[in-house]
Amino acid sequence: MKAREAFEGEGKTVDYKDVVADPGLLDEMLKVSGGKRQVPVIVDGEKVQIGYGGT
Repeated sequence: MKAREAFEGEGKTVDYKDVVADPGLLDEMLKVSGGKRQVPVIVDGEKVQIGYGGT
């Protein structure tokens, strides 16, 4: 939630996908994260960040 709020605060569009509420999204998350099961997975253009430590 903090990551989403931080990105929205920067004026970025956030497409939030909840893999707990919709397990069908898990395969997509694992593909983007290289198989890592850690959230959040943040995709910003070509950059992929796994986890969020704050700003």
